Amino acid sequence: MQFLALIQWGYVASGLLVGAAVGLTGVGGGSLMTPILILIFGISPVAAVGTDLLYAAATKTVGSAVHGAHSTIDWKVVGRLALGSIPAAVLTLIALNALGLDSHKTNHLVSYVLAAALFITASALIFRKKLLAYYAERIGTPTPAQTFRYTVVTGAVLGVLVSSTSVGAGALGVTALILLYPKLPAAKLVGSDIAHAVPLTLVAGAGHWILGNINFALMGTLLMGSIPGILIGSFLAPRVPEQVLRRLMAFILALVAVKLAFS
Repeated sequence: MQFLALIQWGYVASGLLVGAAVGLTGVGGGSLMTPILILIFGISPVAAVGTDLLYAAATKTVGSAVHGAHSTIDWKVVGRLALGSIPAAVLTLIALNALGLDSHKTNHLVSYVLAAALFITASALIFRKKLLAYYAERIGTPTPAQTFRYTVVTGAVLGVLVSSTSVGAGALGVTALILLYPKLPAAKLVGSDIAHAVPLTLVAGAGHWILGNINFALMGTLLMGSIPGILIGSFLAPRVPEQVLRRLMAFILALVAVKLAFS
């Protein structure tokens, strides 16, 4: 009984930790929560991804509402991303189901894809400025037609990553939007990325729910910690150098990716 109570408090503490990380850096929800559920609490990768997706949908809905109230969402960008991400998420879920969601093979596949997504996310956090400079020098500003196509393709990539690993909507999404919409204010880039994550995580999470991969009791316990965590992180964010936070987050994600890849 005491052991079960300790586990419950562990879930609350994990929610608090991840919520604080999201509040501090704007990224890290799926990147941290899913590996924690897999590596610390021993939850199967597919079940961890499914539960984290609906958990993310709940938390990002709150964030989206705040950004919407402050008019920091570009709904045109959100629509373009969703045009690619929603169909890609549905197709990815169908593919996972065809493989057998409870199979050893599928769990290993999700772990490897998650590890790759974490490495990419860590790289995006560390090398974002260099990526932007390289893109501006070699490619320049895309035409409106190119911007539309690239945004839809970006949405499709995010749809595959998020529905299979719950990772990608944060650092990768924002980095891609900075490249595609360099004139858009930073607040609108973040707000649009968060707003797009709501339907994407909701659709992907609903798919996992239909396929029986959601632990609602676990999700509720995580939310108990994450909501105050986000508030704490948001309070501390202006007081901590952004570069320090991003490098710390990237280091943690890389370590987790190595653990997942070789576990």
